[in-house]
Amino acid sequence: MLLFAAMPDLLRSAVALVRRGVVFELRLYRSLFRWVARRTHGLAPGVEPFGYARAVTPVMWLWIFGSALEVFFLDLVIPWQPVRVVAFVLGAWGFVWMVGLLASLKVYPHLMSDAGLRLRYGASVDVTVPWQAVETITVDRRDLPSSVRTLQPVETARGTDLQIAVSGQVNVHAALRRPLTVPTPKGDRVVTGLTFLTDDPRALVTRARAHLPSRPGRPTGRG
Repeated sequence: MLLFAAMPDLLRSAVALVRRGVVFELRLYRSLFRWVARRTHGLAPGVEPFGYARAVTPVMWLWIFGSALEVFFLDLVIPWQPVRVVAFVLGAWGFVWMVGLLASLKVYPHLMSDAGLRLRYGASVDVTVPWQAVETITVDRRDLPSSVRTLQPVETARGTDLQIAVSGQVNVHAALRRPLTVPTPKGDRVVTGLTFLTDDPRALVTRARAHLPSRPGRPTGRG
């Protein structure tokens, strides 16, 4: 009886999971198209991009190269034609999927403009923070535990710090003046800080501080 009562919730969860998977897959293919066309998402006059994929790019290329070799190798060693076709289709899908994942990290960089800072991870994480909400922004290099996911809320003395890690690393921390509601793949979350990775943290922090609103007795964006 309990199982039957829980069926509607289980079904809704399964449908939501499948929907997220399909949307994620389509975004990867769209990212691949943008990468081939050299079109950075969200880039416009007055908007400055900051990449975050430098450290993971060599590793991802190794995986992509290995996937291509695997497709070729399996096609040679499998003697049954139907199995070879299935293996080729699955291998080709995996190859395109990994290239699309790398493309998403390239075409969805962090963006900085006069309006605020837009933090992203591929096509799955997109958080915009207006400058009026930022208290301080500093270089804060940290290696996170290997078990930490890309998007991880962490409770601190000030509240919830949302970590957007790349390969278990972050290097910039933005403390907020007030709690801010931001979207995540699992719903909205109230945060008091954001910690993330960028290829050039000092350059990002320097440019960001020039946008911070002035405070009494403190020069704008300095210190």
